Amino acid sequence: MSKITYFTSESVTEGHPDKICDQISDAILDNMLKQDQNSRCATECLITKNLIHIAGEIKTNAIIDVEQIARNVLKNIGYKDYNNYKIINSLQQQSPDIAQGVDNNKEQGAGDQGLMFGFACNETEEFMPLPIILAHKLTKKLAEVRKNEIIKGLKPDGKSQVSVKYIDGKPVEITNIVIAQQHLESASIDKLREEIIKLVIIPICNRWINNNTKIHINATGRFVIGGPEADTGLTGRKIIMDTYGGIGRHGGGAFSGKDSSKVDRSATYMARYVAKNIVAAKLADKCEIQVSYCIGIAKPTSININTFNTSKVSEERITEAVKKIFDFKPRAIIDHLNLKNPIFQKTASYGHFGRNDSDFTWEKTDKIEELRKECGLPTVYQSSPQPKEEKQL
Repeated sequence: MSKITYFTSESVTEGHPDKICDQISDAILDNMLKQDQNSRCATECLITKNLIHIAGEIKTNAIIDVEQIARNVLKNIGYKDYNNYKIINSLQQQSPDIAQGVDNNKEQGAGDQGLMFGFACNETEEFMPLPIILAHKLTKKLAEVRKNEIIKGLKPDGKSQVSVKYIDGKPVEITNIVIAQQHLESASIDKLREEIIKLVIIPICNRWINNNTKIHINATGRFVIGGPEADTGLTGRKIIMDTYGGIGRHGGGAFSGKDSSKVDRSATYMARYVAKNIVAAKLADKCEIQVSYCIGIAKPTSININTFNTSKVSEERITEAVKKIFDFKPRAIIDHLNLKNPIFQKTASYGHFGRNDSDFTWEKTDKIEELRKECGLPTVYQSSPQPKEEKQL
């Protein structure tokens, strides 16, 4: 008898208050890295009506204008009141106790203790769960039609939610789509719903929807007051949509505002890279990797691989192959994935994984042949197309 399950994931647009904060934090990091690739950064941001508070710890030779960086983020998103915000800068120097654990270790120790997860599955071409990929594509499309005025009367804040029906672990249809899109007072809600269905939902979800799919757009009938005026935002509060939408576990550490010496970010990217290569190599249909660290120590304290009983060879053999091919020490991760480049602001919207962009080096599937060889399988599978430059909004 077939097993039927349902799963829902959500995404938010770049104009959502939490995502504004993620983008400001990562814009500060990128600005530092452009001037000093050895910068250390752990930047947090809070935004509310007419106020932005930026705090955290940094170590850099860069000269940065935090106020201008924050205003530029708001302006580029589409907030016309970007000059009306009071900005409080509470950045301070990184603790030397933390710095010595990273800088005084020739192999570069982990910037903190912690545990991180990576995940991949074969249900989409991006090797991502279907609900989160569709949710991200919907919010990105909402921003596109707003910025290009394809749909008029839209404002920056918005959300999407996608519910998918699975039969025996395979996605078969979308059961529900929820869209919340901020709009001008003058916009017609009926016309708005019609245009969002036609120009956003159908292009993204048409393959998966049918007459039974329920679509809810601005279900309260009004979404005029939004963004920081309506809701306080914080850096790192959308970690589930940053990763796998709730499918696959999360270690708890946020990414945005952290340079790659922080394994919360770099090791999570590495774990995704390894899990994706395992699935792309057809060693398993689904793979989750956990890695953990001690502050100041380069070598992980543990690496665990779970294929959910979908592997073609034993998990023990896959684990041995991973340990032979991939180096999880922080410096090795940074070097292999080129994580000293100023590439992080664009990760702060629409997910850190499943993106077709050459800077998202953790999305490469360039270890397929090595993995199959180490696992005793024929090396006949070619790598999927490598990430290329993703169109920026």
